[in-house]
Amino acid sequence: MITGGTGLIGRALTKELVSRGYNVMILTRGRSTAAKRSGVQYAHWDVERQSIDKDAVAQADHLVHLAGANVAEGRWTEARKREIVESRTKSGTLLVRALKEYPNSIKTVVSASAIGWYGSDPQVPNQRPFTESAPADRGFLGATCRQWEDSISGMVELGKRLVILRTGIVLSTEGGAYKEFEKPLRFGVASVLGNGKQVVSWIHIADLVGMYMMALQNERWQGVYNAVAPAPVSNRELIATIAKQRGKFYITTKVPEAALKVALGEMSIEVLKSATVSGRKAEEAGYRFLFPNIGTAVHNLVHKK
Repeated sequence: MITGGTGLIGRALTKELVSRGYNVMILTRGRSTAAKRSGVQYAHWDVERQSIDKDAVAQADHLVHLAGANVAEGRWTEARKREIVESRTKSGTLLVRALKEYPNSIKTVVSASAIGWYGSDPQVPNQRPFTESAPADRGFLGATCRQWEDSISGMVELGKRLVILRTGIVLSTEGGAYKEFEKPLRFGVASVLGNGKQVVSWIHIADLVGMYMMALQNERWQGVYNAVAPAPVSNRELIATIAKQRGKFYITTKVPEAALKVALGEMSIEVLKSATVSGRKAEEAGYRFLFPNIGTAVHNLVHKK
């Protein structure tokens, strides 16, 4: 059973699960509008009304919780910030209550979180990357991630194996940050954000899906893991790598911090933030990255192999 199954990560994970013979149940607010696919069913839930299809809960063996409003969509007005937080906390609360009240055989719960949990690097480069034991940052995203994780933590008391994946910047041709990085390159411009020195802790969509699969299948996985590739890069290096892999001439330009602050408001803090995050715990737990460095990851995305 998957929440947020129609989003970027949910679509990719659903495809992988079905290819491996799993039956997937996607929770959705609009059951009639969802297109039918082989191996995929849909069940109704409504976070605002705190309702969920108890028959769907009864059918599931595993739960993947991906639901949450897109952080990068729109300016962070007070109303938007409240929506970002509540879409995560209310959905987590609903799931915990449902598994407490309704008979079920769910063994594993894998929940999304984000590296927004961490603050800014104390210096760049940061020789001591953030690990899972670091406290939540006091800024908006840090507080959001803390509440997000707290809302689903009740699963442990219910006897469920809970895995939380704090996800980095996801690179995929299907949406998200990569497509935004790539847009100016279509016009021959490589846009570096701010001074370009800020570190981006990223992960290829295939590795993120692989990590979710391991979290579901490996019973030794529990607790929090950073879902980031082993080799974070600067914003400048990331943009330069995409430009180089596309094999055309580009003019490099900087988007000034002041312009980003005007365009994005408070969100600009996160765009300009340098956060060097360690993925070592996942590797030590047995995950082997398909795309451990930015060169191979971008080559795969550009050439779609």
